[in-house]
Amino acid sequence: MVALDIYYNPAIQTIFWSVVTIGLYIVAKKIHRFYPTWLLAPLAVTPVLVMIVVLFLKSDYRHYIGATHWLMLILGPVTVAFAIPIWQERQTIKHNWIILFIGVFVGSLTAMTSAWGLARLFQLDHSLTLSLIPRSMSTPFAMTVSSDIGGVPDLTAIFVVLTGVFGGALGEFIMKVMPLRSRLAKGALFGMGAHGVGVATAHNIGREEGSIAGLVMVLVGIVNVLLAPVIGWVLSLT
Repeated sequence: MVALDIYYNPAIQTIFWSVVTIGLYIVAKKIHRFYPTWLLAPLAVTPVLVMIVVLFLKSDYRHYIGATHWLMLILGPVTVAFAIPIWQERQTIKHNWIILFIGVFVGSLTAMTSAWGLARLFQLDHSLTLSLIPRSMSTPFAMTVSSDIGGVPDLTAIFVVLTGVFGGALGEFIMKVMPLRSRLAKGALFGMGAHGVGVATAHNIGREEGSIAGLVMVLVGIVNVLLAPVIGWVLSLT
């Protein structure tokens, strides 16, 4: 009984589950370093490993998320760091701003409308639909937009991870089927379609491709956060 009381102490749970999550992520990164395949991407492997630990200890999501919620909270301040790639690639923006913003707008519109259409096709719950719509943004931006339009940010975070993992794999397939010559096109493809995972994949192709992917990922997030009230209003009419 004493051991259980200690385990269910909020401070102990926070330390325990935080160490487990961070530790398993480090393990997943080492695995991916030796076997660099999209199936073993850290963002895909870590949740599975955490789930196994949760089930083994017969815990539940409420305890886990309550203990690790601080990890989600720091995503907000981390967003400020996204200003760095914008500043570093300011010349790229200056010379290609028209095509970049057209791509960001069209890509964002396609991602949101396709998510909404699929949700309607499979008759998903309204809150689930709203949580699914921001799936093509990086997590900090996606959770903000999800909250603003009435979705469930925690669910959105899951959809973001799934989109990133499968988007990265699909991007590699597209590169083989439709070889793109422009570094701008290669980077934008991964930055728009697979956010964080896409940026990592693009960096494996080349430094410039990775920088462009990071830039596009940030621009997508900023544009969608600014348009979140409009997105919410449009969805309320459907």
